[in-house]
Amino acid sequence: MSKHGKSKTVLISWSLYDWAHSAFATIINTFIFSSYFTQAIADNPIIGTALWGHAVALSGLVIALLSTFLGAIADKQGRRKPWIFFFTLLTAVCASLLWFSKPSPAYIHWTLTWVIIGTIGFELAYVFYNSMMHGLVKKQYLGRLSGWAWGFGYGGGVISLILALMLIQKGGEWFNLNIKEAEQLRLCGPLVGIWLLIFSLPLFLKVPDQRKKEITMKAAVIEGCSFFLKNLSKLRGYKHVGLFLVARMLFIDGLNTLFAFGGIYAAGVFKLSPAEIVKFGIAMNISAGLGAILFAWLDDIIGSKNVMLIGLLCLILGLTAILLVESITWFWVFSLFISLFVGPIQAASRTFMVHITPKERMSEFFGLFALSGKVTAFMGPWLVGTVTALFASQRIGMGSILVFLIGGAILLMLLKNPSVTSEVRHDKRTALRYD
Repeated sequence: MSKHGKSKTVLISWSLYDWAHSAFATIINTFIFSSYFTQAIADNPIIGTALWGHAVALSGLVIALLSTFLGAIADKQGRRKPWIFFFTLLTAVCASLLWFSKPSPAYIHWTLTWVIIGTIGFELAYVFYNSMMHGLVKKQYLGRLSGWAWGFGYGGGVISLILALMLIQKGGEWFNLNIKEAEQLRLCGPLVGIWLLIFSLPLFLKVPDQRKKEITMKAAVIEGCSFFLKNLSKLRGYKHVGLFLVARMLFIDGLNTLFAFGGIYAAGVFKLSPAEIVKFGIAMNISAGLGAILFAWLDDIIGSKNVMLIGLLCLILGLTAILLVESITWFWVFSLFISLFVGPIQAASRTFMVHITPKERMSEFFGLFALSGKVTAFMGPWLVGTVTALFASQRIGMGSILVFLIGGAILLMLLKNPSVTSEVRHDKRTALRYD
């Protein structure tokens, strides 16, 4: 047992799940398989982009509907690891089935089906994984745990992406793959599945779960859903949680849109080649991971709220600079600068949520946490696309992201910064109170 709480082996094993989890987002959703679908499987890139966007939106809707209910059920049962195992296995299987996605429009539905289901499993596993943070370390060390784990995630994303690129470049030679059938690209799916299963094992083998409560699954479903529906209507009573989730909804939408359109902006305005865009993505992930690790200490010292505000301010200033510069060198400089603060904002938001959430409702509230990152996920991309078309300018279109970042920062300033050395108390008069 370390002075921070659980043993170092337990903490590292828990953090490694971030490392395992990141490969799906990096390879399937962001850089490689999404491009393969739009360029080679769909009829043309325009149709492919639209279909991929609709698939991501559909998965986001399902995640938004399921995450809070499943969180409430898990809170009633007590255990988290069975849920994580099920959704992790589901994600790995779906990723592996993408091997059969041949470069033909005949495989559009096959590909999108497994991408949608895999993305749902990917996000729902994270709900229960996040809720395990409580009890792993003392409250004053939560920021470091969250930040280090998030840094692990970026590290895993970078390494898995490098392996995938090596596979793409040398796969035909190493494994006698059929390049015309894009087998070197399709093999990235099973690579993600294997990666996820291997690096998630430490979590299942070494991290203790909460004790199972004496309640049947049927009873847990009924009580969990009833409990959730009853208290969702009273969320305004949990004023700090509700306000934070709205603030996070705005700034996470801005962050996600910034990353989603970053490559498009780099290619359209600064004419980066596909290879340069991949290098750009790797560099940004490294920068974000370093930021998450370096700011982890600061989270515990000055508080999660202050870390988020500092990060959002730097993002606002950095994005403004990117929209104004003409030099590719300065574009790289300011892009790497703002990516330093993406990880800290995400990690600190997770820590802040733990601090303000009643421990007996941790999974349910992390379902709401996931919901806040998905329920308006369409708004950022829609606004950027609309403004870009209206003004015929990618710079002005990207500038609309500032609305979400500034709005989230303003709401965040209205919140108190909870003490990391005291527990949040729940009573009949105020749902959340700070000591």
